[in-house]
Amino acid sequence: MITYFENILETLNESVHSLDEKAFTKLVDESIETLEKGNKIVVSGLGKNVPVCDKFVGTMNSLGQNACFMNTNSAVHGDIGMVKENDLVIILTKSGETAESIYLTDLLKKRNANLWLLSFEQESTLQREIGKCIILDLPNEGDQWNIVPNNSTTVNLIVLQGLAMQIVKRRGVTLEDFKKNHPGGHIGVQLKNV
Repeated sequence: MITYFENILETLNESVHSLDEKAFTKLVDESIETLEKGNKIVVSGLGKNVPVCDKFVGTMNSLGQNACFMNTNSAVHGDIGMVKENDLVIILTKSGETAESIYLTDLLKKRNANLWLLSFEQESTLQREIGKCIILDLPNEGDQWNIVPNNSTTVNLIVLQGLAMQIVKRRGVTLEDFKKNHPGGHIGVQLKNV
């Protein structure tokens, strides 16, 4: 069993090391600009990427940063109303060919949203349509068929959490800021005397 975990870690390491740091820095810069102008960061995905998006939004909100999740399917049933002009929207799709994401991208362009793609295919419809992309290599998904969303969603989580941490570091968010938003649980107890 340890060998399985070692293989997973090796795959994650290889994928993270394929990150284009210049593109990631640009995403951080534009995210900060978006927030400082009073706009928000929206993450959108389907299926197993939904909890990944939720985790990013939870981290951002607990640190006082304006972020929300928009389910790609629910977007076309009214949720797209949360996206305002100049909001930054990150679309998560492994293939860059998901029909719902392609349709949503077209709608978001009409709203003048600042679009970014987080994907694993160097060439795709969304890579061409969006242009601003974080595209990572992924040697395998870590399952016996190489198809179950496993390693891809883990890498997405790592990248989005890295984005959140860079945003709050550069914006000068303090532990006191975090404390105001997180009075409950063991963390709340720990922060009581800070």
